[in-house]
Amino acid sequence: MKKTTLLINCPDKKGIIATVTNFILAKKGNTVYIEQHVDRELEEFFMRLECEFDEDDEKLALFKESFTNRVAENYGMHWEMYNTEKKPRMAIFVSKYDHCLYDILGRYASGELKVKIPLIISNHEDLKPIADAFNIPFKHIPVTKENKEQAEAQQLELLREHKIDFVVLARYMQILSADFVDRFPNKIINIHHSFLPAFPGAKPYHSAYERGVKIIGATGHYVTSDLDEGPIIEQEIVKVSHIHNVEDFILKGRDLEKIVLCRAIKYHVERKVLVYSNKTVIFS
Repeated sequence: MKKTTLLINCPDKKGIIATVTNFILAKKGNTVYIEQHVDRELEEFFMRLECEFDEDDEKLALFKESFTNRVAENYGMHWEMYNTEKKPRMAIFVSKYDHCLYDILGRYASGELKVKIPLIISNHEDLKPIADAFNIPFKHIPVTKENKEQAEAQQLELLREHKIDFVVLARYMQILSADFVDRFPNKIINIHHSFLPAFPGAKPYHSAYERGVKIIGATGHYVTSDLDEGPIIEQEIVKVSHIHNVEDFILKGRDLEKIVLCRAIKYHVERKVLVYSNKTVIFS
């Protein structure tokens, strides 16, 4: 039994759900879960559908071709079909902060994250012992202003060599070039505090503490060429008050970063994210 997930978006019209599910049934498939959303302002339809086929890969390829010609073209659909049981290959980029890396690898080792992690790439060597402890290859590629283009070429070659499906920036403290980002559209996930743009710089928690903020937040999003302005996947906040010091702010912020990044990864891996107009639809 082949388990698949369909992600669909197109202009909203009558009969889309019936057409798609009836087509799957006619091809001897069984729809087991469906969720849809209509953006009334844009008149755009979004749907996530899980189905099962008692078919081999060759017949599924024919299904895709037939679906394109007989359904998708009629509705002007953008659509993707994924093998639910295939684990995507995820690369992790890190620098010196270890909290997100520890959290990801702990969840990975326990089986919570349904991915494969062929390698970890870093511009520093500090976190290599963590990668070694989890038996994951660690590649150190220093990045400077002078060698940035060469360093990214090395990184891209490693991602190609290891057939990486998507990248997670687990507090990777380098800005990726537009060329790099364009190679992985909506396939690079970043995490950062949600004080931007009010408190930029190297010590945002200190600045926020001095300003007396009442909430701390974290944002997980896809990376685009516009720094920290990509489609948001997940966010979370925690309240703080005058009884908390800077160290409390930092600890609470790091906890949120771990939680939000893990949720964003899960949504992506489970094919629950549809991107449009620099926003996202997140299916439950």
